[in-house]
Amino acid sequence: MTVPDPRAPIRQRHETRMRLLTVTSVTDITPLMRRVRLTGDLEGFVSLGHADHIKAFFFAEGTVPELPRIGPNGAEFASGTRPEMRDYTPRFWDVAAGWIDLDFVLHGDGPAAGWAARAAPGQTLVIGGPRGSLVVPTAYDWYLLAGDETALPAIGRRIEELPAGAPVLAFIEVAGPAEEQAFETRADLRLIYVHRNGAPAGTTSLLADAVAAAAFPPGTAYGYIAGEVSMAKAIRAHLTAERGFNPEYVKAAGYWRLGVADAHEDH
Repeated sequence: MTVPDPRAPIRQRHETRMRLLTVTSVTDITPLMRRVRLTGDLEGFVSLGHADHIKAFFFAEGTVPELPRIGPNGAEFASGTRPEMRDYTPRFWDVAAGWIDLDFVLHGDGPAAGWAARAAPGQTLVIGGPRGSLVVPTAYDWYLLAGDETALPAIGRRIEELPAGAPVLAFIEVAGPAEEQAFETRADLRLIYVHRNGAPAGTTSLLADAVAAAAFPPGTAYGYIAGEVSMAKAIRAHLTAERGFNPEYVKAAGYWRLGVADAHEDH
């Protein structure tokens, strides 16, 4: 008889729901990170994993956002034109009060960054999901987190959700000191920021170098890496090949790829 691994991450599926929400507040938590609060019907909203993501739908300028019907091939829009979609981690939410906070990195001129730059109370946004959650048990000796600013919502959630005293070593790459965020946590957190200082995102090895140079705590760890695809792959390879991490205990999420729009890879 096979004994279940108490450390194995657990996948849970959720009913897919589409929601038309309204912006009620916009807050710049750093010069390049904007938090948008959306309100509306959140009945049945579930997000059990720190790296869960919702789909946000960005309609062409001049098009009124609409709730699609869910058909056999997914969302079907009455206009016949599928809006641009991007993935975002739910940062904070209150189902009973009917609000959710999403954090947007203000960079480039893509549909999501453009929408966030113009966001103001009264605007609307269609979101769907999360379709599922990856729940990481709190059965590890310690936790390693690494990512660029696009991973800050997921990393921040994990830092805040870990139990009291859980050792966590976090590496975060940002543009500069003004982009650093602080987190309230009961975990035993060691947080290391690295700054690009003018270098474009995705063009340095700063984050991988910081992880490679660090002394790790003893014991079995779970590693979560997210951000630019090549960076996430490189750190995952370092952890499994050179640091003895069990590949089953490392999640690398490629949120974006340098020079490619809307790229996403999981490993």
